[in-house]
Amino acid sequence: MNGGAMNSSIKQAVFVVEDDFDVGRLICRSLDEFEFTARHFRTGGELLKQLKREEPALCIVDLGLPDIDGIQVVREIEERHDCAILILTGRQGVSDRVLGLELGADDYMVKPFEPRELVARARSILRRWNRAPAKEHQQNLGKARFADWVFDADMNRLSSLKGEQIDLSASEAAILVDLLRSPNRILSRDQLLGERSDAPFDRSIDVRISRLRRKLGDDPHHPRLIKTVYGAGYILSATVTWD
Repeated sequence: MNGGAMNSSIKQAVFVVEDDFDVGRLICRSLDEFEFTARHFRTGGELLKQLKREEPALCIVDLGLPDIDGIQVVREIEERHDCAILILTGRQGVSDRVLGLELGADDYMVKPFEPRELVARARSILRRWNRAPAKEHQQNLGKARFADWVFDADMNRLSSLKGEQIDLSASEAAILVDLLRSPNRILSRDQLLGERSDAPFDRSIDVRISRLRRKLGDDPHHPRLIKTVYGAGYILSATVTWD
């Protein structure tokens, strides 16, 4: 790391769920050496119980857990908690990888792994995750009305016409603001990521779009609101009015 993204005096918490004690200890030791504070859990239940008390910056999840399938753990973390997710598993099947990423995982690594690469992946995920939008980009924008939704840009909150309220993470809200400010116009991945991108093949935008679609009730296979324009980017297909 070149220094600026994460101050070494501020250690970010990482929860590691891995049933193999030796592997879990190796992961935690590697993370502890590089600006993180890692905690090891041997079952999905232990991890989910602790998440009700505190949320880390990142969860590293093994898919082959003794009590709960790791895919279910990923699903619950994404739906109920605001933290990044890295899957680390011995499963090499493409279907598991795709499903994990579609559910909201930010990255996927297959065992055996190189500890330094794992640390690098964790850093990269959190650089993107923690890169908050510029204040002038979102402050005092008010509320945007589109389709069956109202988005409060100052609160990062979606409200449906039925009264349902959904809070967005800062990165999800930043991307939605970009789409709402340019409705019915194609925005490239680079435009949506802006300074949040730090990798030539950064796919975090696809994860965020997937999460936004799910929260908006947008069919991922046939989206009506946030549409994919293959080879170009994404487009918000809606009339938008700002209060």
